[in-house]
Amino acid sequence: MKSGNDGTGAPAEHLEVTPVGSAVEIRIGTPPGDHVLLCTPARARELAAALGLAADEAESAASADPVTVRADELRRGDVRDGDRIMTVDAVRTDGDTAHVTWKSGAGRSWSQAYDADARITLRRRRQGGR
Repeated sequence: MKSGNDGTGAPAEHLEVTPVGSAVEIRIGTPPGDHVLLCTPARARELAAALGLAADEAESAASADPVTVRADELRRGDVRDGDRIMTVDAVRTDGDTAHVTWKSGAGRSWSQAYDADARITLRRRRQGGR
């Protein structure tokens, strides 16, 4: 994977992630020079999860006030307001019941059934349509 500076003020000019034998190499290019990190695949996954959580936290800190929606109006990618990151993975409506599959920041998934008109407070609303 290669990625460049997206113009948001991030100091990295380039990012490269490549498999190297049984390890993963992460190379970050900054104006003073390159920084290289070699780690096991398990550590690379932990790093990816930690980066995802940090990105969610940063986005939620910069987002507007929470919004409340009906359970049957939830969309994949919506983030529930609360102490822990919970993201909507899927929603299925069956009559007056909304079946919501949530995913935690740690990658665990579970489903809950709600009355379709139950009010759910979101930290962040996914942009775009269903």
